[in-house]
Amino acid sequence: MKQYTFTKEERLCSKRWIDHLFHNGSSFVVYPFRVVFAQSPQELPFPVQVIHSVSKRKFKKAVDRNRYKRRMREVYRIEKESLYVLLTEHSLHLFLAIQYISQEDIAFADMQMKMQQLIEKLKNELVKTNLGKGD
Repeated sequence: MKQYTFTKEERLCSKRWIDHLFHNGSSFVVYPFRVVFAQSPQELPFPVQVIHSVSKRKFKKAVDRNRYKRRMREVYRIEKESLYVLLTEHSLHLFLAIQYISQEDIAFADMQMKMQQLIEKLKNELVKTNLGKGD
């Protein structure tokens, strides 16, 4: 049974772990998103802790930034299941940052399609790097 939830424990809030993510993480772009990910040095309550961000430079109004973050959280909440399955099978824990880098408005359906591509690419990156080391 799929769980379409996004709880407080799934959000990356610790400044220490955010610094770890941006200093030690790898990144890639699936337009309109930029993704930074790093393996967690310790076990987490969920397979992934994620942070969503929107540039203040590109979107001056907080209302707009909040709208895009809300959309990103919703799309991630719906599409995260396949990523969680892969990570729990291999007992990995990740920190993940998803940044909105576009300057124009993107429809929810298009954003959902791009999030699916993002998760597939992330799974491929994990298979290439972390899972390849264990085999």
